[in-house]
Amino acid sequence: MNPISQKLMRTWADMGPRFLPFADAATPDLPLSRLLRLSLFQVSVGMALVLLIGTLNRVMIVELNVPAAWVAVMISLPLIFAPFRAFIGFRSDTHVSALGWKRVPYIWRGTMVQFGGLAIMPFALLVLSGGGNAHQWPAWVGHMGAGLAFLLVGAGLHTTQTAGLALATDLAPVESQPKVVGLMYVMLLLGMIGSAFIFGEVLAEFSPGRLIQVIQGAAVATLILNAIALWKQESRKRTSRVEQEKPSSFKEAWAAFTHGDNAIRRLVAVGLGTMAFSMEDVLLEPYGGQILELSVAATTKLTATLAIGGLLGFGLASKVLSRGFDPFRMAAYGAMVGVPAFLAVIFSAPLQSPVMFGLGTLAIGFGGGLFGHGTLTATMNHAPESQAGLALGTWGAVQASAAGMAVALGGVLRDVVSGLAERNGSFFGHSGPATGYIFVYSIEIVLLFAAMVAMVPLLRNFRRVATA
Repeated sequence: MNPISQKLMRTWADMGPRFLPFADAATPDLPLSRLLRLSLFQVSVGMALVLLIGTLNRVMIVELNVPAAWVAVMISLPLIFAPFRAFIGFRSDTHVSALGWKRVPYIWRGTMVQFGGLAIMPFALLVLSGGGNAHQWPAWVGHMGAGLAFLLVGAGLHTTQTAGLALATDLAPVESQPKVVGLMYVMLLLGMIGSAFIFGEVLAEFSPGRLIQVIQGAAVATLILNAIALWKQESRKRTSRVEQEKPSSFKEAWAAFTHGDNAIRRLVAVGLGTMAFSMEDVLLEPYGGQILELSVAATTKLTATLAIGGLLGFGLASKVLSRGFDPFRMAAYGAMVGVPAFLAVIFSAPLQSPVMFGLGTLAIGFGGGLFGHGTLTATMNHAPESQAGLALGTWGAVQASAAGMAVALGGVLRDVVSGLAERNGSFFGHSGPATGYIFVYSIEIVLLFAAMVAMVPLLRNFRRVATA
């Protein structure tokens, strides 16, 4: 390498930690290249989430003419597996592998299950929709096949993400864990954004054959990304069967976890805050189109706006938390930001202000980023070394379950309240098509205050620990 090339390489290496997001999470024992490679499992999870919630949602209803009720059931099936994340985390904590690994076997099992679901999904959807030669099959075959495919993908991504985050906790030193959390979730968001653009472009001219290619391509990409992510990440601990301690049961581990350090209160706060930041997920775009009369292109940008806000929130939280800031206080600040954010979205309707609506959406993402980063960092900090997987799995179970219930509840409440307002002329003094939306956004504000109240003793507890 000539002197000019060497100088350019040194300049790029010096610039990296200054300008790359979370590049300073790296340590001599955990370099940035290894961290980025590990975070590829989050990219595969983001790709699967976009495929399930976004791309296939639209394709099944519009192109394949699948009834919306069946689509809603299929999309909700992955949430059935969310509560089992705590058990998966516990098993990865106590797993006894002949090769000396704890986390890798579970990440790979999750990868294979996710691959299997994606492999059968396109054919099951074609049978479900009646396309091709599907009329030769009984209707229940399509329903069962599609349900199995969605369930397998959900089980796989929950298993992969739980064990993957636990592995990141094992590898990162305590002082770097907030930045590692930020990096992992930035990669999740980037995976979702990139996959959304790719799927949208490839499926612009839809055909059943193209759908098969796209889903099978996602299956192969999942295998490749996760294999690269796992390569030489977890060290092998060679211990004999006699030396290994018999792991405690899940019941005993759960009892020990729930009786320590306000664990239940932390989970309640996570659930309330997650519901508050998730209930509007399926309502923001319809709200912009129906109430503010925005174009399809304009409402589509809301997803990117929400993601950008989340990235900004994760970035700020990661930088501040790495200096020893209280993660519960960071989560509380995120909830505080959410209150004026939802108020801005509410008042954008009477003011007919798309700008206020956009700023409110950005602030919702920002507040959600602060809250999510704060609660996850607190979970990692309070997790005993022997229960990191259980703690992170429990956080993921509560977070995923609360988000799923919130999305479903938001849609139902919007329809019920809008119907009541249409029949009675008003609902709590409000009338018009915006009534249902405003009711849901108001509930989210109430949930944010409830989450802040739940976190007050946690803030006091942190002050006592810091003083001691």
